[in-house]
Amino acid sequence: MASRENALTLTDGQNTTTTRASDQSSRNVGETERWISGIGGGALAVYGLTRGSLGGVGLALIGASLIYRGATAHCNVYEAMGVSTAEGEGLRRKRGVSVSAESGIKVEKSVTINSAPAELYKFWRNFENLPRFMDHLESVQVSGEKRSHWVAKAPLGTTVEWDAEIINEKENEMIAWRSLEGADVDNAGSVHFEKAPSGRGTVVKVSLKYDPPAGVIGAAVAKFFGEEPSQQIQEDLRHFKQLMEAGEIPTTEGQSSGRAAKSGK
Repeated sequence: MASRENALTLTDGQNTTTTRASDQSSRNVGETERWISGIGGGALAVYGLTRGSLGGVGLALIGASLIYRGATAHCNVYEAMGVSTAEGEGLRRKRGVSVSAESGIKVEKSVTINSAPAELYKFWRNFENLPRFMDHLESVQVSGEKRSHWVAKAPLGTTVEWDAEIINEKENEMIAWRSLEGADVDNAGSVHFEKAPSGRGTVVKVSLKYDPPAGVIGAAVAKFFGEEPSQQIQEDLRHFKQLMEAGEIPTTEGQSSGRAAKSGK
């Protein structure tokens, strides 16, 4: 009888160990992301429920999924991609192999503007001009010949900040920059100014690479709120074209915003 009891105890212990091991192996969300998912999910759920509409229900459901993600430390999207942030900082492949830079979000957009490359380059090179046509930027303060401090809008009325430095440039042709250590959002970007094939105007090409807060789910939430980078950059370039060609950006009511390009720094 004692042997049977010992066998049962051993079996129960093995099951418990197996269950715990299974729980650990299913974890693919790091502690920081868990907190962000839980807090952000709760805010979304409350906001969605207070709207009392079909869209509000959708928000509440997204919020609930984020809360579940934070509580369980498991993300089905990460599982499908074979990645995990549960071990250490940043996105990692299972078995601890770091994901390459290509795992971030990359956006490339372009627009043709009826202005000379030198004029467009000069205006863009002073980064403090950027918030004049980039609606998602609150401010950019130049702190040196190649460094600047950026403040950008984020979902749910929050903001993110980072310091950046110019890492490469060619006068009247291109500018490349990247965020520095400690940034709320790790990012890098470049803008090229090329003469249009027709010989009239300039093709402005922007490339942006960033790692969204809270990983892939953060990018999904940002996109839901209409603040996903591909949407932002396309709209920003449209505003840049209006500002440089007409000297002002029309508002949604069809009136001028009054932001004249020629009066810029």
